[in-house]
Amino acid sequence: MIVDKAIYQQGRRHGIDGDISDAFDLARAKGDCFVWIGLHEPSEEEFAHIRDELDLHPLAAEDAVSAHQRPKMERYGDTLFVVLKTLAYVDATSDIEVGEIMLFVARDFVVTVRHGAGNPLGPVRARLERDTGMLEHGPAAVLYAVCDEVVDRYGLVAHEVEVDIIELERAVFDPDGPDVTERIYSLKREVLEFRGAEDPLVPVMQDIVRGRVPECEGTREYFRDVQDHLLRVDGQVDAHNELLNSVLQAHLALQGKQQNEDMRKISAWAAIIAVPTAIAGIYGMNFEHMPELHWRYGYLLVIAVMAVSCAVVFGKLRKNHWL
Repeated sequence: MIVDKAIYQQGRRHGIDGDISDAFDLARAKGDCFVWIGLHEPSEEEFAHIRDELDLHPLAAEDAVSAHQRPKMERYGDTLFVVLKTLAYVDATSDIEVGEIMLFVARDFVVTVRHGAGNPLGPVRARLERDTGMLEHGPAAVLYAVCDEVVDRYGLVAHEVEVDIIELERAVFDPDGPDVTERIYSLKREVLEFRGAEDPLVPVMQDIVRGRVPECEGTREYFRDVQDHLLRVDGQVDAHNELLNSVLQAHLALQGKQQNEDMRKISAWAAIIAVPTAIAGIYGMNFEHMPELHWRYGYLLVIAVMAVSCAVVFGKLRKNHWL
């Protein structure tokens, strides 16, 4: 579905009233303007007209429709094909939703294809339209603005993940807290998914900043700022992953410690119970020598010996912190 479409000339927007083919022809003829078409989850039939009109490479067009691509930048003739992963943090479930934005960037057009609910491009377009100086850089300005929006959202998601990790740390060291093993693994999976979205984008930004993408030559300093933010997020994600490993190890160690304490208590009580059991067992095997048969206070004496012996063993174990 086409969400928005316009022609931009010298940084100013002009609406497209007729067929988009006429708009592309006008942009090619004038040479000082470009067309920006924005689509959201288009079907093959919807994208076929744009693909044929712009002579987009079939492989890139297929990727744009089917999605599920890793972040990358590829060149097909005079057209750059850029894939970005979008992230959205869901407060209710503490999950990270992943979407995609594909951009076809050429001298006289930009086509953005968005999949998922995250990072709508309406605010990006509106912000660019207020900055005519930036829009005068042409399609490269659109690529910069989209990358900047996506990476800024990475920073917000990284902050939310850090808050979740802090809460996990508190729960791990809370002796009365719930078992958080499943939550740790779930959050670690989210962090790895986060890394899969941002880490492959680093070499893409490096290629642009180092001047290997001629289309972005006039906007390299802007992309340098995006790269700085991306590298900071990349470092945060690595730190989050390492911290989650430490949290998991601490959680497992505390669980092992608790299990050891439980086993010590069980063993201690078994040792206490073994004292009267042993005494009763000995007399049970020697019935003729049972004290009550020869002395009226024999039972009381044996019970007293058992009680004193159990008390002595209990005191020893309590002193050694086994109970």
